[in-house]
Amino acid sequence: MKTEKLRMKEKVAYGLGDLGNGLMFQFAQLFLLKFYTDVLQIPAYWGGLIFLIAKFFDAFVDTSVGAFVDSRKHISKRGKFRPYILYGSLFLGIATVACFITPNFGETGRIIYAFISYNIMGFFYSVVNIPYGSLAAAMTMDSGDRTSLAAARNLTGQMAALLTGAVVIPLVAIFATPKIGYVTTVMIFATAGVISQILCYSGTHERIIDHTPRKKGDGMKSIKGLLTNRPFIILSIFTILSVGSMFLKMGIQLYYFQYVLGQVGLVSIVSLLSALSIIPAVMFATPLVKKIGKKNVAIYATIGFIIAEMINFFITGHQVIPYLIVNTISYMFLGFSGTVAFAFVNDVIEYGQLQTGIRSEGIIYSGYSFVRKIAQGVAGFIPGLALTMTGYVANQQQSASTISGISAVYFLIPAIASAISCIVFYFGYDLTDEKHDAIVKELERRDSMKAKEASQLANTSETEVASFPSEAAVDSSVINH
Repeated sequence: MKTEKLRMKEKVAYGLGDLGNGLMFQFAQLFLLKFYTDVLQIPAYWGGLIFLIAKFFDAFVDTSVGAFVDSRKHISKRGKFRPYILYGSLFLGIATVACFITPNFGETGRIIYAFISYNIMGFFYSVVNIPYGSLAAAMTMDSGDRTSLAAARNLTGQMAALLTGAVVIPLVAIFATPKIGYVTTVMIFATAGVISQILCYSGTHERIIDHTPRKKGDGMKSIKGLLTNRPFIILSIFTILSVGSMFLKMGIQLYYFQYVLGQVGLVSIVSLLSALSIIPAVMFATPLVKKIGKKNVAIYATIGFIIAEMINFFITGHQVIPYLIVNTISYMFLGFSGTVAFAFVNDVIEYGQLQTGIRSEGIIYSGYSFVRKIAQGVAGFIPGLALTMTGYVANQQQSASTISGISAVYFLIPAIASAISCIVFYFGYDLTDEKHDAIVKELERRDSMKAKEASQLANTSETEVASFPSEAAVDSSVINH
């Protein structure tokens, strides 16, 4: 189970997987609703309902894919997780393009087509993304390398979001009609995404291999183990509150730019600065983890985010330049906590393996993916509720109470939620790097004992076979008598 240190080339290759995921997933997240209403010409209500239903479908698919992947045997050359990235990426690319095709149907037919095509895309995204997220735990057990892998995927995910946000609309505008522009542009992005995922497959290696034979009931045992896995439960609470804060800010920011700062065009500047703010996390997360540990990095980064949000809420938030400076610092801290979060998931896998005797990368990562989607769903619901409660009226001068409500949702609620997450994590999460190292050593000891027992059993069997007369000798003895 021991593994060598990862080279930079392999870390970059792993990051390319999330770049490929992001080029397709972000394209759909950012532009599919607008495509539905403006090009496919279906009512916005139905477009929103499709996204809502898809979240429930995704939750089922994620856990099913995780359980299925865990039940498969390790394939010697290609690994347990990498084949899904290789073969699934092509189907994901085709499904993503299919979402932006405009069939010549009536309105009901177009709604049905949109519903089916988006859910098919979501299915193949889970088929690729769950094994991709699980892959990091199979590449290394080294805490620093796992942080580097998390940083690599965080950076490339931000790059994908920045690229789609900056390039798609100008590219679509080049073509004669949006109908042609969207499908052509998504084909370019899907092709680039598939290539990135193939490079991830070819540049990574699975070293942590569990040869324990799977038995009937192991899947259910793994799920029960997940529900009683204390570090996973605490990490899930931390994620719902911290990741939810990030998505909450994303959901309300356009309203804040338009009605508080009076500059809706700030969205492109903030997107660029947010992407650049992840660079310090990529550069310094691993050294900081080695020095003070992942848990302390997550806690200190969350505290930094809280302080920055409070400064913007009470002091600098109503002035554009000061707001941009403090907001960039805020996202920088968020980058550190977001980076180590994925590394925590990998550590939880070994914790669960020690408790249950079963290594369940797929189920644990799919569980974590499900938690993140809960956070996205809650964060998507709060802005609409808050705007309604504060009397928001579209395209009108907003009342003082509405302005205060928008500011509170943008700064104050994320700060409070993050403070709660920080307290829960500090007192509840006890899987420190030192404890994880001890778990890894114990698992290695168990593997070594199993190997010795298997070797002794094989030697004993050979001795027993040699001590018995051959079938021919037995037959001869019987005949002579």
